[in-house]
Amino acid sequence: MAPEERLAADDHDVRLGVDVGGTFTDVVLLDGDDLTTAKVPSTEDQSVGVIEGIEKACAEAAVAPDDVDSFAHGMTVSVNALLEEAGATTALVTTAGFRDVLEIGRQDRPALYDLDVEKPTPLVPRRRRHELAERATVDGIETPIDEDEVRTLAAEFDDDVESIAVCLLHAYAHPDNERRVAEVLREESDANVSVSHEVLAEFREYERTATTVADAYVTPAIDSYIGRLESRAEELGVPAPRVMQSNGGIADPTTVRENAVTTVLSGPAAGVVGAETTATGRADDLEGLITFDMGGTSSDVSLVRDGDVERTTDATIDGRPIGVPMVDLTTVGAGGGSVAWVDAGGALRVGPESAGANPGPACYGRGGTTPTVTDANVVLGYIGGSSALGGELELDERAAHDALADLANESDLDGPVAAARGVYRVANATMTRAIRSITVERGHDPRQFGLVAFGGAGPMHATALADALDIERVVVPRACGVLSAYGLLAADEKHDAVRTHRTSLGDLDIDTVETAYDELAARVSADSSDSDAAHIERAADCRYAGQSFELTIPVEEPIDPDGLAERFQQAHETAYGYRMDDTVELVTLRTTATIEREPTTLTYAGNGESRTDSRTVIFGNECHETPVYAREALATDRELTGPAILEGTESTVVVPPSWTGTVGMDGTLVLEREVTR
Repeated sequence: MAPEERLAADDHDVRLGVDVGGTFTDVVLLDGDDLTTAKVPSTEDQSVGVIEGIEKACAEAAVAPDDVDSFAHGMTVSVNALLEEAGATTALVTTAGFRDVLEIGRQDRPALYDLDVEKPTPLVPRRRRHELAERATVDGIETPIDEDEVRTLAAEFDDDVESIAVCLLHAYAHPDNERRVAEVLREESDANVSVSHEVLAEFREYERTATTVADAYVTPAIDSYIGRLESRAEELGVPAPRVMQSNGGIADPTTVRENAVTTVLSGPAAGVVGAETTATGRADDLEGLITFDMGGTSSDVSLVRDGDVERTTDATIDGRPIGVPMVDLTTVGAGGGSVAWVDAGGALRVGPESAGANPGPACYGRGGTTPTVTDANVVLGYIGGSSALGGELELDERAAHDALADLANESDLDGPVAAARGVYRVANATMTRAIRSITVERGHDPRQFGLVAFGGAGPMHATALADALDIERVVVPRACGVLSAYGLLAADEKHDAVRTHRTSLGDLDIDTVETAYDELAARVSADSSDSDAAHIERAADCRYAGQSFELTIPVEEPIDPDGLAERFQQAHETAYGYRMDDTVELVTLRTTATIEREPTTLTYAGNGESRTDSRTVIFGNECHETPVYAREALATDRELTGPAILEGTESTVVVPPSWTGTVGMDGTLVLEREVTR
């Protein structure tokens, strides 16, 4: 279609997805079923890179920005603020006697035998944690708020306090005191105020306080960023961005600004949604999918089972609990830009430090000299001189070899090739452990799963991980290098609400519970862009009496206590291998509103003329003369036999010896391992 024809076309949907990563900002533009992708370096102010990426994608697709119908966005503003401790100057207001909850935390010890282990520094130092003489119990308010005390406290806040977290004892059940404190603080202060019964209406004081503090800590950054992005988008002519939340659903900017903590896993969640959307049909004969997203800074792994993304409410970010619903991800500091180094004992290590985008790996030719995983891939031949990262970044192979040669000298390895093999293996071992943690350690056999590889570096390492785990199928979506951005196009709108309601199922007051569910449903419906189109799902956290952990179980309408108890028993047996005769307790009510989005479709028209080159590639300890193909030109139903290298503008797929591949009708590549028994 000629550019002028495309610009005039208005009979189909033009969708735009932009995901910001640590190294690159990825852009996907879907014009009907025609796909255009682009990458640009991420910028310090992420909104600048987002607009640059949109302009680049629109120019390549010959689509005017004001012809874009929808714009979905994934970002790292929240998680960066937490990881870098660069959020707002925050104060905490809590019940007398509870100012140190953040510091005390729990008595669990993740590193049981580490004598030097340090807890994460509280986001609010003790001097900015304040107490109020109020009290609520599980039965109700005992001591009401003294408003004069709150006003006096507000006057004592330093001028540099940008945000205030309010978390009072038992406010999840009886929020009147907390609600009034927030009202007074908003009257007396210009600071943002985050309130625990609005952020996370659940019991467990430490988790509720930590989540509320995290929300207060990141809200000013999110508010400022969304404001800048909305302004720049309006100037460009594209719609206001709808933002990916940690739960795998998108929401409008206003909702996100009011619930900032829900965005801490915005970008990674979009990748899992993209993997589920593009690869589920390739695993009908398997237990599910393992999603593997390897970017420039880190790698994320997750599970998709029964066609649904696994979610959790028990996540931690940098050692701090975040109790809002989110995609269940495990992250390790092993990405393409992860720096290789030698520790004091002479052992080769990889990450968690990253070379980032500027200067980046040595092979970027931007002055970087430290060896990285990407440099190792260059030395091994997986990335070659014909590769252009992001479509425009020419590689400096000599710089990569020099960086690995220096590493070899430092680690007493026999030259840059040996060092590159070591870096590749160490990075793979780190990622393999992450996959084991979400499969083997949770009772799942990874051999019964397929591996979905995406991210700029994922398809280069996927088959090596599959070999280590005896996984026989690897799925590489067509848009694998920008799959998080593509996932934004396919994500449904989603809103969650929770409330703790503790009772045994045998003593359940059905009317009371149904009233609570109705109130939660009204809340998520109010957050939805179209309440009439919202599909409401109900769930409950249940446990055996005396347990300190729960399982989330679907709840029918109206609730059936006996049926819920049996479903919990089955879920407990599946998760832990046994069931008990003990009393089953209802702990927390959950409601989710979902507005399904129109599914995405892609056209793919590879012409079969795809071989571009050949080069020497190292697999294990052997060198192979390996054909290099342009992935976008591979014909549908084309069968490949390894070794082979498939190059694209956003990623490179490595097909080792003993692996074969087939190209699907939508351009998805399915790799199968030759199994000898």
